[in-house]
Amino acid sequence: MPDSLFDVSGKVVIVTGGSRGLGKAMAIEFARRGARIVIASRKLDECEKVATAIREEGGDALALSCHVGRWDGLEHLVHQVVAHFGRIDVLINNAGMSPVAPSLLDTSEALFDKIIDVNLKGPTRLTALAASQMASQGGGGSIINISSIASYKPTPVTTIYSAAKAGLNVLTAASAQEFAGAGVRVNCIVCGTFDTDAVAGFVRNEETLPQVLETIALNRVGEPSEVVGAALYFASSASSYTTGTCITLDGGVAP
Repeated sequence: MPDSLFDVSGKVVIVTGGSRGLGKAMAIEFARRGARIVIASRKLDECEKVATAIREEGGDALALSCHVGRWDGLEHLVHQVVAHFGRIDVLINNAGMSPVAPSLLDTSEALFDKIIDVNLKGPTRLTALAASQMASQGGGGSIINISSIASYKPTPVTTIYSAAKAGLNVLTAASAQEFAGAGVRVNCIVCGTFDTDAVAGFVRNEETLPQVLETIALNRVGEPSEVVGAALYFASSASSYTTGTCITLDGGVAP
């Protein structure tokens, strides 16, 4: 029998950046557990590939094109989801980008705006829209932000990305307070290094991998599937008394 404590069956779950990496892993596993999945990303064809795979396994999935950094388009995303499924139960703000800048001085305004737009501005607006929809439905809901260990341990080449993700951590705490009265919980998963395409250049490189592993207690990088347990916890009634919390999944990075 399925564990009712972690039950997400029937829930409508939006996963931004759901066409690859951590988002894809969460979308597929939530669908296998009976959730109705919305895969939202910039490239509709890539979203549709994941949605098709879910449907082939007997799941229910909707692929939507959405650039989370574009404020006006997010309201359209929410309207599309509600028109199709009738409600929103879980939002996973997973979409992100982490381009490296050689120095703070060499960070252009365009690059700054791009990083902030995707990692902080979009999740801020989408949190407000989704929480408002959840409140109107009654019964609450769950918003899960996907942050980064860079928000706690910034480096010179990730300054703006780290600042954006630190902002996402603060957004988690503040919005949890704002929407608690409506029964909407807001929590955050702070991720260390996972084996995804976004970081393939150094986690799949024999020359750079040892440098990545030297500070990780478990001496390996995470697999995308290993984010699912924390996401299920936050999405389900297992975390009914948890809001405004950040949980770190980093394999035990040294302080």
